Amino acid sequence: MIKKVLVLVSAIAMLVSGLVFTASAQDSPTPEQRAAAAADTRQSVFKLLRFNLIPIAGMAQGAPFNAELAERNARRIASLAPMIPDLLAEDTRGFDIETEALDLIWDNQGDIADKAQALIDAANAFADTASDGDMGATLGAFRSLGGACANCHDTYRVDND
Repeated sequence: MIKKVLVLVSAIAMLVSGLVFTASAQDSPTPEQRAAAAADTRQSVFKLLRFNLIPIAGMAQGAPFNAELAERNARRIASLAPMIPDLLAEDTRGFDIETEALDLIWDNQGDIADKAQALIDAANAFADTASDGDMGATLGAFRSLGGACANCHDTYRVDND
């Protein structure tokens, strides 16, 4: 039994040391690779934000009301929004990367953090209202949530509408 344990521990130790050696032997990413990865991650999170906002916006435009869906999606938005300042901390200016982000983002990190917090607050307030199940109050609260998104988009995103 002890031999089996020693063999298993030895095998695990060799595997871990091999992984550490392989990881340390890899080259660091280039600045362009880091910028591309940052832009890709940023766009992925914004797609998730949009994925959760679309059904809520649909309800505001006449789709059937579903208080549980509205609350759940707003809570997801509130959970994702704290990532926004971190996602926008990596300056991707000067690289050949397709993005809708305006260059002035990287000169206004404090404002980005403030706008992300406003989105968190609006999403949580909307979710709290939706949790009561009152369609009129919930849809009335949508203006603040949509406005929190628009405040950032209007300032820091290419207008391609």
